Amino acid sequence: MDLFSYSNQVENNQTAPLAVRMRPRILDEFIGQNDIIGKDKFLRKMIDADNLPSMILFGPPGTGKTTLAQIITNSTGSHFEKLNAVSAGIADIRKIVEAAKERLGFYRQRTIVFIDEIHRFNKGQQDVLLPYVEDGRIILIGATTENPYFEVNAALLSRMRVIRLKSLGVAELVEIMEQAINDHERGLGKFNLVYDQETLSIIADLSGGDARVALNIIEQAATMMSSMNTKKITISILKEVVGEKIQPYDKSGDHHYDIVSAFIKSMRGSDADAAIHYLARMVVAGEDIKFIARRIVICAAEDVGNADPQALVVAMAAAQAVQFIGMPEARIILSQAVIYIATAPKSNACYMAIDQAINDLTQKNCGQVPLHLRDAHYHGAKKLGHGANYLYPHNYEGNIVKQQYLPDELTGTVYYRPSKNGKEENLKK
Repeated sequence: MDLFSYSNQVENNQTAPLAVRMRPRILDEFIGQNDIIGKDKFLRKMIDADNLPSMILFGPPGTGKTTLAQIITNSTGSHFEKLNAVSAGIADIRKIVEAAKERLGFYRQRTIVFIDEIHRFNKGQQDVLLPYVEDGRIILIGATTENPYFEVNAALLSRMRVIRLKSLGVAELVEIMEQAINDHERGLGKFNLVYDQETLSIIADLSGGDARVALNIIEQAATMMSSMNTKKITISILKEVVGEKIQPYDKSGDHHYDIVSAFIKSMRGSDADAAIHYLARMVVAGEDIKFIARRIVICAAEDVGNADPQALVVAMAAAQAVQFIGMPEARIILSQAVIYIATAPKSNACYMAIDQAINDLTQKNCGQVPLHLRDAHYHGAKKLGHGANYLYPHNYEGNIVKQQYLPDELTGTVYYRPSKNGKEENLKK
């Protein structure tokens, strides 16, 4: 039995998880990812034309990678094989490829090989796939939550198209949940559940863009409600299901931006305790840790700058570490970075410098690059005077020499005004 025969059987089995039963069967049932499967988009056209390239489906959990692979196979005349990179070996790959070769030769039927978690394949396993993808013996569809440009061999990746799936938005998750609640065939229609948009939006926030998580919460709530002889999904029921305090934190509303604003202003204001408080609010409410990390990086450059250049290093290290570690431990990394930024000496001199320079470009004639600074490496440059009379700083004492660098029209302009704080005091001297 192939994957989709099994999948269809599971979908009709009411004991299967709701997320499995509600898996979309055709593209018109698929919610979200309009950037890649919307009308006139590349992947939609390729599916409709039954002319699929090998591809990597790259995106967070619960965004529809496996479902999309199933829909692709259902929409084409191809045979489907599925491998899980955790358990499959080179022998499994070769067995599938030999069968694909026979299928193509005898029946003119192409084979789609779907590899879940392809980033877990080692270099040797990925190398085995390369010639079969190259000669078209198989159409390879890999799914991964990790950046394929880091995790997949360059040679294999060059023969595949990377399709990036985004985390589902609140509106999309609400639509998916409503569909499941009202579906009498595969969903929870028999329970006649009562709900409001605010409650579903809270579940969507808790789900972090993952449709599977959202449907699991709904299913658990429905099971609990059936034993309580009630039909309305309430906040109190959600608290029981989720097992944590649900914070009033709408990631698309004013309250969200108020907390983010307070978080940044607390770091800028050197109040580590307040900054940690607002960090905790965001973490408990399920805010995307990458979003939080980006705010910290921006604050390090904008509000600390060269008063403590190490602040940006710490912030970037934290931004990379949280993606590598994930929650819940990422909270510790974020906390360290926030406290470092909050307690560091402050300067916005770098921020002010670039904004003033940009403003000058939009407001005045800033002139041309001085001749002695222009590129003199190409043939004929010297005839134009490019590079003439340029003073090479390393030929002078202290590796510095006074000469004109700004255009004539900006002579005397000062953009960078170091503060007296931290290391900038030395820079000013």
